Amino acid sequence: MRAKTFKGGIHPEEHKEMSNGCPITPAFPSTKTVTIPVTMGGAPNTPLVNVGDVVTKGQKIADGTGFMNCPVHASVSGTVKKIQNCLVTANQEVPCIIIEADEANTATAYMEPLDPFTCTPEDALKRIREAGIVGMGGASFPAHVKLNPPQDKEILYTLVNAAECEPYLTCDERTLQESTEKVIDGLAIILHMTGSYGIIALEDNKAYIKPMLDAEIARKGYGDDMHVCLIKTKYPQGSEKFIVKSCLGIEIPSAKLPADAGCIISNVGTVCAISDAFRLGMPLIERAFTVSGGAVEKPCNLKVPVGTLVCDLMPSAFNVKEDEVAKIISGGPMMGFAMIGTNFPIAKGSSGVCFLTKKETSLYEEDQCIGCGKCVSTCAMTLSPVLITKELEAGNLDKAKKFGLMDCIECGCCAYVCPAHIKIVQRIRLGKGQVRAKMAEERAKAAAKAAAENGGAK
Repeated sequence: MRAKTFKGGIHPEEHKEMSNGCPITPAFPSTKTVTIPVTMGGAPNTPLVNVGDVVTKGQKIADGTGFMNCPVHASVSGTVKKIQNCLVTANQEVPCIIIEADEANTATAYMEPLDPFTCTPEDALKRIREAGIVGMGGASFPAHVKLNPPQDKEILYTLVNAAECEPYLTCDERTLQESTEKVIDGLAIILHMTGSYGIIALEDNKAYIKPMLDAEIARKGYGDDMHVCLIKTKYPQGSEKFIVKSCLGIEIPSAKLPADAGCIISNVGTVCAISDAFRLGMPLIERAFTVSGGAVEKPCNLKVPVGTLVCDLMPSAFNVKEDEVAKIISGGPMMGFAMIGTNFPIAKGSSGVCFLTKKETSLYEEDQCIGCGKCVSTCAMTLSPVLITKELEAGNLDKAKKFGLMDCIECGCCAYVCPAHIKIVQRIRLGKGQVRAKMAEERAKAAAKAAAENGGAK
């Protein structure tokens, strides 16, 4: 079978062999403490607990009333010690609930199991929301929102993103092998909810897993409802637009979503979490992630309570060669965030932590652009990164937008191939921030003007 793909992209060194043979192993923070961000996807939440409260594993501890709010739950049973701003991925400080675990308390506050194939669609969506499930591939978009598209969007396909195209990361690869039944069950639940057809998009460097998935699909009698589609191993194959392009040959237009092409995309971890929410009544309170990189003594795949600080897993779960660490990345090396230390928590969208050596990183000074066009030929979004960055440098936000500033998915292919080592992605991120700040300022001015006019009318 010929693997499908898209135009553009790159082939960075995979380094998957460092951890793809390592089973997912449970681990617990050495301090018996978790630092849980109040919001992990969706609209900002409000804490539902106070300092000193005793909470139970699975208990809802933060939520909001909006459609885009997605609740957060205690990942351990214990006592709320603090509610304060803490460092998280991207070196931001956000409100977090710090809980000290009581290992003697083995109680859980899970929901009652719910049959996904006999309950109403409304109850199914409510269950997914109440379980606090978000996209676990990194974007952390609320699953109950994604699975409830506008009525004018007909969903024909549900694609499970099993590409895992980022170098080093292998937690999805291990999940596909170790929780095959759960992956198929979670997908079947989504198909029942949406009336769509299922496709598991698997990169061909993991083709050995396809027979396992095929066998489970046949065993459950889902052969007419879903299949596995092999796609070429290429970065950024795992991006939503390219998964759709590769599997279905459908182009998602600029500023449009997969739902506009009749598709829903769900990560491997997300479909497993959906299965757990119905079968066990368990909220999203733990996740698997990869620890890898040349500075790690023994790369591994771990499963930890959400909110576990990376530093609290060292050296009990893994250890690093301190003198060889040149860069710490939350996520993968292409789209992850360089961190200033290890005192940040594993969140719902955390897929890995990489400890890279100097040899594995690109610690170069920027040079002058030579106009070689490599960034243009590599861009899978068919943009012109060189033109976007030049307009940003000149302060021409509107022109940068015309060249596709807001369409960039920040995959990093352009920076990877740039011989001048220009930090293209960082510049584009800053440019997007300026555009959003300008839009917010304009909205605020419009609101103030409207308020003044309404006040004058009175």
